[in-house]
This record gives sequence, structure tokens and C-alpha cells, in this order.
Amino acid sequence: MMPVPDGLDGMRVDAGLAKLLGMSRSAVAELVAEGHVELDGKPVDKSDRLAAGTLLEVTLPDPRAGADAEPEPPVAVPGLRILHNDDHIVVVDKPVGVAAHPSPGWDGPTVVGGLAAAGVRVSVSGAEERQGVVHRLDVGTTGVMVVAKSELAYTALKRAFKSRAVEKGYHALVQGHPDPSKGTIDAPIDRHPKHHYKFAVVSDGKPSVTHYEVIEAFRSASLVDVALETGRTHQIRVHFAALHHPCVGDITYGADPVLARSLDVPRQWLHARSLGFAHPDDGRWVEFTSDYPADLAAALEVLRAQR
Repeated sequence: MMPVPDGLDGMRVDAGLAKLLGMSRSAVAELVAEGHVELDGKPVDKSDRLAAGTLLEVTLPDPRAGADAEPEPPVAVPGLRILHNDDHIVVVDKPVGVAAHPSPGWDGPTVVGGLAAAGVRVSVSGAEERQGVVHRLDVGTTGVMVVAKSELAYTALKRAFKSRAVEKGYHALVQGHPDPSKGTIDAPIDRHPKHHYKFAVVSDGKPSVTHYEVIEAFRSASLVDVALETGRTHQIRVHFAALHHPCVGDITYGADPVLARSLDVPRQWLHARSLGFAHPDDGRWVEFTSDYPADLAAALEVLRAQR
């Protein structure tokens, strides 16, 4: 435990601790998310501000842990398809049950590991465990994802995502029938006040904007085309749950388990359908699309048969 140095006064927690500890901001953010950083005895958020003289306590992982273990070899990821591959980017179709990159508490397959197993070398920018990753999809969400291979691509794509110059298109099957059938959800999102593993619409959250349009209606659900202005964690899931139209199968955010079982959808029906952006090399607009995986397509066929 130590007082926050005067030189860090007013800095964001992630930026200040990265400077103080010599760590990357993403590594500090993970420490914060795990509750390992406290100010005056209270957990903080990575975007909170440091105040000189407040008592700082950081619990660092034991550097000796696993030091003698051999690194695990890259493991091929069944179902991970490469849609495009050039000198600067690789675009993949991510299957369900695969994380974007390794993280604490996750020992399953990852996009980063799958690409390594396929012999695809990616950018070395970013934290070691997420090199080349410029955006993420939830483990339970399928679809299009781009990974940077060159340093030029990493910088350009990170800037494009931050400035909202990327077009991200999703399809979601939501419970019931949103009214109006076309609209915008503009509601701030941050961590759930009671459940750390969830997010929620909260008054002091980060600005979050989702545009949607119903493209097919069924008796008990609606297929919705979704375009994101912002890219908050769980944004689509949280926004539709707030409208009382959660994604089918998304039990975490209040979906009906009976409907999920009847459609054989044990995860959220949410698919990253398309991704468009200016190619980092020459600026030309490129767009990639992904077909529905078998489980999501089968659920739609069941609903169509019930009409």
C-alpha cells in the first residue's frame, strides 16, 4: 500500500498505473476488472481518476507462478474459418465457444491461438495475450472478426474502431416484437451495480447507441438487423434486455429458458453478420459477411414452421 504520487494526480487509473508499474494499460485494466486495485480501500474502475495522497493498493500476480511450465503449443480451433488473409489483416468467421484471446479464468479455445495453429502470424502490438486483436466478440457470439497482422494495420484499425469509422452489422433473434419495429436505443452502459459479470443500462454509464430494424417477425420472436455506433461490452444484449426483448437464449440477461429449449438455443442468438472498414494498406473499402451457423439457422426454421 502506498499514497498516489503527485505526478499521477488526475490521471486515469489505467494510464497512471501503467506508468507507475511499467505495465501495459490493457494489463492494468485486467487487474482492475479482477478487483486487484483499490483506492482508500475501495475497488476502482479503469476510467476513474487518481488523486494524489489517496492510498493505493495493487495486488500483482506472483511472477513465479508457472515460471517453470512449458508454454502450451497453439491448438487448432475447429470451425474457425479464414474468410480473408493478406499481408495486413486476417478476417475470420468465429464459431461459438471461442474467445477472442486468452484471459484470466478462460482456458478454452481462442481466435489468437487458432490463428497461431494455422500458421498465421499477427501483429505484436497490444498486450502479449491479445496481440493483433483490435475488437472482440463474446464467447457465445459468432461471426465476422478482423485481426491485424501488420503494425500499420493494428494502428489504423484501432483508430478506425475508436472513431466509429467501422460498420458493424449484427443479426439478433429477440423475444417478442419491438415497438417501434425500427428505431435507435440510446442508453448508457456500464457494469451492473450488483453483478460484476454483467453489464446494465445505468445513468452514469458510457454513451451507447444501437440502431435496429425488424427484418422478420414470428409468433414469439423477431429477427432484428442491428448496427452499432458504439462498441460497449454486451451492448446489443444489454440494450434489448432493457427493452424487455432479450436475445433468445440469453439467460444471463433475462431470456425465457423454455423458449430457448424449444428452439435448441443454449446461448444468445446473436451473430456478427458483416464488418466493413477502410483497408489499412490502401484505404479501399472492404466488407466481409458471415452466414448463420447451423444452430442459429435451425432455430429460425423452427419458428418459420410455427407460423
